[in-house]
Amino acid sequence: MENTYQKINELAEKYRDYTAENLSKLVKIKSLSLGEKEVQLELKKQMEEAGFDEVKIDGLGNVIGRIGNGKRVLAIDGHMDTVDMGNMDNWDFDPLGGEIKDGYVHGRGTVDQEGGPAAFVTTGKILKELGFDKDITIYFVGSVIEEDCDGLCWKYIVEEEGIKPDVVISTEPTNLGIYRGHRGRMEMHVHFYGISSHGSAPERGKNAIYMASKTALEIERLNENLKSDEFLGKGTITISEMVTGSPSLCAVADYARIHLDRRLTWGETKESAVAEIEQLTDGMNAKVEVLEYKETAYTGLEYGMEKYYPTWKMPENHEVVQLGVKTFKNLFNQEPKVDKWTFSTNGIMTNGVYGIPTIGFGPGNEVLAHAPNEKVAIDDLVAASAFYAAFAFEV
Repeated sequence: MENTYQKINELAEKYRDYTAENLSKLVKIKSLSLGEKEVQLELKKQMEEAGFDEVKIDGLGNVIGRIGNGKRVLAIDGHMDTVDMGNMDNWDFDPLGGEIKDGYVHGRGTVDQEGGPAAFVTTGKILKELGFDKDITIYFVGSVIEEDCDGLCWKYIVEEEGIKPDVVISTEPTNLGIYRGHRGRMEMHVHFYGISSHGSAPERGKNAIYMASKTALEIERLNENLKSDEFLGKGTITISEMVTGSPSLCAVADYARIHLDRRLTWGETKESAVAEIEQLTDGMNAKVEVLEYKETAYTGLEYGMEKYYPTWKMPENHEVVQLGVKTFKNLFNQEPKVDKWTFSTNGIMTNGVYGIPTIGFGPGNEVLAHAPNEKVAIDDLVAASAFYAAFAFEV
């Protein structure tokens, strides 16, 4: 196996420019959620040119490349949609330029997270060159709609495509650490129903804005007192929007709505989070609602799910986490950092819902995700393409 590791590292380095150029091609194609068609066709082409056994696009628009046909199933996932550019004045270079310079590939999506898929295309090329013939099936998934609704793509893959892996690697950026979980999240609306009256006699009505405002202050206090977890940290809650309604600007508001962004630590669930808000609004004419996501993919398929994304974490001593650690040590002769993401990933579905052992290993620093001047080190891409190949030999 030691000789195999050496060959993998040599090939990953040999294909350094190939990986960077493939990523540059992907970055040049704008690929917001629900608009990924062109970037998916480019990824499919790259997989085919790398010699994958099979490449297809499923009904939701995920690109699924396969190598091997064994009983045990490994999936390596990376989402292909990106967020928009934001204020262009904050960028020092063209976010869709895909410039390769000073050891980096520059542009939107290099870190979050087309760098992972570019690396795993090279992994496929390496595995084919080494004559990989273990009794496993590897699916390389360029997934869609993650930025809008993390996990939706994997709900479709498991429930509609019938692919349920035994192990999943997420290629979201980990700064080349082994990541084993993150907080969950959910989105809620709280609706407040008041009674309108003429603005000259507000005592005749019941102002929904006052109800919402009192609740907002209680939510601010609630945030300070939420549960904490030694590994994942503290749960949080914040109000990101308030909408109000009134028959006129000379009337008491009879409706208000607040939008809640709730981050869930270990032990917090959808039910517990809803119950907390219901307690705060007890005695008010109010309703707490967990939101639904339903949109039309670029394929024309309408698909959706509840906007509840469960917390997940893998025990550090779990065999899959330790296999990741072993692979890293054997490849790079050093100890990896075992950590967690700050943000949310498709792991909420693969592990949080389906219980599939899931770890993260990806190129780039998550600090640059959704930020201007996003760029990824080509060294990271090389390391990632080697890691995925070596892990496939170990799993």
